[in-house]
Amino acid sequence: MGSRMVANLRQSGHQLVVHDQSISAMEAACKDGAEAASSPAQMAATEGVDVIITMLPSPQHVREVYCGRNGILKAEGGLRPALLIDSSTINPATAREVEAAAAASSLHKDARPCSGCSAAHPTLVDAPVSGGTTGASKATLTFMCGGEKGAIAAAEPYLKLMGKTVINCGQSGNGQAAKVCNNLVLGVSMAAVAEGLALGDRLGLDPKLLSDIFNSSSARCWSSDSYNPCPGVMEGVPASKDYEGGFACKLMHKDLGLASAAAQHCGAQTPMGAEAAKLYKTVMDAEGADLDFGAIYKYIYRKA
Repeated sequence: MGSRMVANLRQSGHQLVVHDQSISAMEAACKDGAEAASSPAQMAATEGVDVIITMLPSPQHVREVYCGRNGILKAEGGLRPALLIDSSTINPATAREVEAAAAASSLHKDARPCSGCSAAHPTLVDAPVSGGTTGASKATLTFMCGGEKGAIAAAEPYLKLMGKTVINCGQSGNGQAAKVCNNLVLGVSMAAVAEGLALGDRLGLDPKLLSDIFNSSSARCWSSDSYNPCPGVMEGVPASKDYEGGFACKLMHKDLGLASAAAQHCGAQTPMGAEAAKLYKTVMDAEGADLDFGAIYKYIYRKA
């Protein structure tokens, strides 16, 4: 995801400073004209950097990259960029925790506060994405944003270079709240579509015909009409490439865990999400962790 977003920013004419634990990812970005930073802190201390955008795997990574010993908020002399955008998918509580840490940090004496923001300190927007690797490549992502209204407005021009839709979800953490709800529904709906198609196949229905019926009837959803999990139904989706690429099953399992944790935090019930998480864990245990989450069709419903 991050490499594709970097490519779109670069193609839009921006000069980039990048940091990644993956040396090969860094080298690829630098080959296309980016400058490498040795740490997140060095990136944040680099003169001329106006905004930092992060895309990380987990809440623990976000805490470390922002608040760790060499983190963004530990930039020597204060942060050069006033605007910080985190597009990771994490739990709302961590997003709010890191936003508060950013607000308690200092800007470099030569830095200018974020345009439209009310305070002279670094401002963090949580802006998780929907659209997958295809959306990242085509710059058609949807960004769900939480944070100060002025900061989201300041972030929008950058986000529009990587996506087509930017939604203000309200206060800090609300972007993450929207994302975990979205992926809860996505994980459950993918399992439901796979289950229905597998049942139809056993009953003698052609999966493509049944998908067409779903897509012109009340079962229609993104998992059926845009990302169908049954091989042979759609071209260009992971199911047509033996589930290579796409959104890894282990990431869907992680996101369902985030939804479960958020539900426990606020006293909500997510029994369908819990059952779906068990199914994706079964796929992971069957060596499907790195396959697209549509592989639930193959590993759960098409087993001999």
